[in-house]
Order: sequence, then C-alpha cells, then structure tokens
Amino acid sequence: MAKEQQKQKKGKRPARLPDDVYEAELFRLQAELVKLQQWVRATGARVVVVFEGRDAAGKGGTIKRITEYLSPRVARIAALPVPTEREKSQWYFQRYVAHLPAAGEIVLFDRSWYNRAGVEKVMGYCTPQEHARFLRQTPIFEQMLIDDGILLRKYWFSVSDAEQLKRFRSRLTDPVRRWKLSPTDLESINRWEDYSRAKDEMFVHTDLAASPWFVVESDVKKHARINMISHLLSTIPYEDVAAGEEISLPDRPAASRGYERPPRELNTYVPDSALSLLGDPERSL
Repeated sequence: MAKEQQKQKKGKRPARLPDDVYEAELFRLQAELVKLQQWVRATGARVVVVFEGRDAAGKGGTIKRITEYLSPRVARIAALPVPTEREKSQWYFQRYVAHLPAAGEIVLFDRSWYNRAGVEKVMGYCTPQEHARFLRQTPIFEQMLIDDGILLRKYWFSVSDAEQLKRFRSRLTDPVRRWKLSPTDLESINRWEDYSRAKDEMFVHTDLAASPWFVVESDVKKHARINMISHLLSTIPYEDVAAGEEISLPDRPAASRGYERPPRELNTYVPDSALSLLGDPERSL
C-alpha cells in the first residue's frame, strides 16, 4: 500500500520503453516461453501461476501475451466464474483443485483461491470465520501442492489508485472493453483502503518462503508484462529440449486423374466484406 501511495504522490510519468524495444523483447521472451512449454511436455512438469491484483491492474493483458504462442493443450487459463450453490457448499479449495495441471501442463489462474482474501472479504461474500479459516488453510494447501511437485508461482499486480481510475474511465467509452466494468469493479474505487488492508493481511499469512508473493509494478502495462514474464522464466530451471528429427516438408504429389473438384457454385461462401473496405475501384478512373 505504501508503494502505491508513493507512486501517486510523485505524480511523474515513468519512463517507458520504446515500442520497437518492447516488441522485440516481448517476442524474445515469448520464444523462451515456447521452450519452457516444450520442457514441461518433455519432463512431465506441472506449473501453476497465480495472477492476483486490483481490478484493471493488467493481469489479463499479461496472460494473453504469455499464451499467445503456446499450445492450449499445454497452457490453460483458469478463470472461474461465480461459484454455484453446490460449489458454495464444498470445501473452499475444491473447485480450484479440479483445475490443477496434470503432467506436462501449465495452468494460469486469472484470479484464484485468493478471491476469498480479497473481493469476498471486502464485499462481505464470506463470513469472518470463513476468511480466518482461509488464511490458516492456504499455507497448508499450497505446501501440499509444492510437496507433490507442482511448481507454484504467485504474482501480485500493483497499480496506483490514480492509474486504476484512469483505466476505468477509458473503459467507459471503449466498445470492446466496456464489458470489463462491473458493479464490483466500480465499488472498488470507494473501497480502495479496504482492499489495501485485505491485501496486507493476506500477505502476512501467505507471503512465505516456500510460496512467496512476487509484486509486479503495473502502472506501465508493457513494463509489467516484460518484468513478470522475465521473472517467471528465471524461476523455472527449464532447458532447451531437442526437437528430435529434423522436419522437412514433403513434395506435393501429382494431381490424381480420379478426382475432380465440385463446382464452386455448389458451396455457400461468406460475403467478401474485406473487399468492400477497398471502396469503388473505378472512382479514380
């Protein structure tokens, strides 16, 4: 919380990477993520990455860049909806356990079991007793995952209140991101300090040597992505796995005399909307 307040007091626009430098470094890191994926598949490793932080802190954008070139069969995103009535009656961690990785898989939790320490605590969606039980059980639960061989990494995306408000405002007029604004998001503006206290209490109980929290400063989204991905890669002892036999494309066989393509008129094609964007080709004649 102190860092977030300090960032706002300074009021200075932080230095930003030039776009070409950002794009080049991001692509280099994404290539390393592909190597990590191949290593996970070859060794049967299991990786869990938890993304937490305030609303509009940049978690989703970072997850998109991580998975951009990865196979969805290996790297999965777990973004669980509001629990059903049945799930509410289960052991709290039960529905998250169902999404843990099998051998050779990576699971990225876009919010996780830490909902209970944040939004559920602040908005009153859980009782004080349930919250206290969560803080007691979480270190035990995570130690069980680690003892079973799961590589667990936890990232907290830290954004200042001024930057969060700026991002909320930008979503109001953005037709493709307005859906991201929910009543709970807007309420977080009024409950900034409540969320700060909840996060601080959560860290006291769950920022442990065996499963530490890594804080990502995210007022500059591009920097946050580079920093987070670079750190993740540095914490996993992956190696470049040999690709095996060299792959070469075969020559296409000669056309068979026994096949004749049906007339195109028999198919129903989608309209060529792209062509309409070119305008009237005869206008300049």
